[in-house]
Amino acid sequence: MENVCPICKGKGFLIRDVPVGHPDFGVPIPCPHLEAEQQARRIAELRSISNLAHLGHMTFESFQPEAHGLTPEQRRNLRLNLEKVRRFAQEPKGWLVILGGYGVGKTHLAAAVANLRVERGEPALFVVVPDLLDHLRATFGPESSASYDERFEMIRTAPLLILDDLGTESATSWAKEKLYQLLNYRYIARLPTVVTSNSKLEEIDARLRSRLVDPDLAVICRITAPDYRSSGNERPQADLNTLSLHSGETFETFNLRRDEFLPTSEADSLRKAFETARQFAENPEGWLVFSGTYGCGKTHLAASIANYRQREKGETGLFVVVPDLLDHLRAAFSPQSPVSYDKRFDEVRTAPLLILDDLGTESATPWAKEKLFQLLNYRYAARLPTVITTSSTIDDIEPRLRTRMLDTTRCRVVAILAPPYRGGARRMASEGKAAKASRSKNP
Repeated sequence: MENVCPICKGKGFLIRDVPVGHPDFGVPIPCPHLEAEQQARRIAELRSISNLAHLGHMTFESFQPEAHGLTPEQRRNLRLNLEKVRRFAQEPKGWLVILGGYGVGKTHLAAAVANLRVERGEPALFVVVPDLLDHLRATFGPESSASYDERFEMIRTAPLLILDDLGTESATSWAKEKLYQLLNYRYIARLPTVVTSNSKLEEIDARLRSRLVDPDLAVICRITAPDYRSSGNERPQADLNTLSLHSGETFETFNLRRDEFLPTSEADSLRKAFETARQFAENPEGWLVFSGTYGCGKTHLAASIANYRQREKGETGLFVVVPDLLDHLRAAFSPQSPVSYDKRFDEVRTAPLLILDDLGTESATPWAKEKLFQLLNYRYAARLPTVITTSSTIDDIEPRLRTRMLDTTRCRVVAILAPPYRGGARRMASEGKAAKASRSKNP
C-alpha cells in the first residue's frame, strides 16, 4: 500500500511500501496528482501564448472554398487542399505545410485544425512565428513567469504545434537558430506540426526547407487562389483597380468603324481583335496581347473583357495602367503605406484576371524592368489569365517578356492596324464621305 498522498503535505513524491530488497524500496516516485497539476500548468502556459482564443470562428464549416471571383481551377485547388487539411485534423500525424499568397485562407485552415482538436479535448498550440519569438525573448525579462528553458521545452514538445506565417519573422541569426532548433527537434521526434507560409520554398532557410519538403514526413498544400478576404462582393485592390473608369467600355459600345473607309487590312485587323476579345472573355485562358498605335481601341477591348467577366460571371478583374502599377509598388515601401510591398505585389501577380494597360510607356529603369519581369513571369508559369495592351511592336518589348509573348501555346498577340479613333477617325470618315460623293457624281 502506498503512503498518504504527499500533495497534502507538499512533498510531491511517494515512497512505495515494499519489502527491503525490493528494487523500488526507498525509491521516490512522482505523485500522480502532482503530475496532473504540472500537465495542467503546461497546458495553461501553452494557451497563454497561443492566439487561438481570437480564432475560434475559423472552422472547417466556416471555410468557403466556393468563394466568388475564383476560376474553376482555383476552386478545385482550394477544395483539394481543404480535404488534405481536414484529413490531417482528424488524425494529426507528421507535418502539414500550407503555402500560398496573402489572404488565401492558410491561417483559417490551420486554425480550423487547432479548433477541431481543442473541441475534442486535446491540446494544440497555435502561434504566429514572430509572436513565438517574442514570447521566447520575453523569458529573459525579470518579470517572466517562466524561464527560457521551460518555455522553449513546452513549445517544442507541444502535442500539436501550429506555426503561422513562417518567413515573416525578423531574419536575425538568433531567430533562425531558434526556429531551426524548434523544428529540428519536432522533425526528429516526428511530432505533429502545421506550418503556413507566404514565402516560396526556395526563400525559406535551407535547413528548414529540407525538413519541410521531406515526403516521408510532410504533406505540402499549395493554394493558388487569390486573396480570400477580397472575394465575394468586396472589391479587391480597390486603390489599384481603375476598371470603374472604363465602365462604359463594353463590347456593345465598341465601334468597328464600318462607316469609315478603312483599308481592308485595317478593317480586318479591327474586326479580328474584337472577335478575339469576345472569345477570350467567354473563356479566359493564357495571355492576350493587343498591340497598335495610340487610340486604336486596345484599351476599350481590354476593358470590355473585364467588364464582361464582372457583369456576366461576377468576377472582378484587376485593370491597371503599367506606369501607375509601378508607382503603387514604389509607394508600398513608404512607412506610411497602408499595405506592405509584398502584399501589394502578391495581389497583382495572383489576380484571377489581370489587365495591364500601356505596357512600354513606363520608365525603363532596371528596377521597373525587374518588377515587370517577376510579375509576368509568375503569371506565365502559373498560366493565369492576363491581357496586355501596348503601343510598342513586339520586337521592341523587353527580350525576357517578348519570349513569353511569342509562346503561341500560352499567348495570342493581336495587332490592330487601324489608325486612332480620336481626330483621325473623324478625318478619315469625312474624307470617305467626300470620296463617295465624288464617285456618285462621276460614275
